[in-house]
Amino acid sequence: MLLMELDALDERPVYRQIVEEVQRCVAVGVMRWDEALPAAATLARELKVNINTVQHAYKTLAREGTVYIKRGLGTFISPAPRQNRQRQVIAARRIAERMLREGFKHGLLASDLMAALQEIAPKSKATPGG
Repeated sequence: MLLMELDALDERPVYRQIVEEVQRCVAVGVMRWDEALPAAATLARELKVNINTVQHAYKTLAREGTVYIKRGLGTFISPAPRQNRQRQVIAARRIAERMLREGFKHGLLASDLMAALQEIAPKSKATPGG
């Protein structure tokens, strides 16, 4: 079972949230190569979204090289995701952009957010996710 949450207040399309969540799971090792993703219908039910949204996310993940699709068998994490480090950099940038947008909504400056990250980073340095 793939544990993920969608944020209704997030400006990103739902399919993009799914794509980035799967990419995050791969980057931090929650999902490993050749591991099957849930069936599109199952994930759509769990997330309470249209199955077409999940299928679009899976096709996007396949196009980007994160997963491969075996017709009739399912969708699986690619054995050697292309340019894994580059994906991590892209994911970090997207997270930082969201953090900046959210911080600006609350009247914070980029320097405020960077100071907060530096303050908490030593506590979470040993393991991803804290």
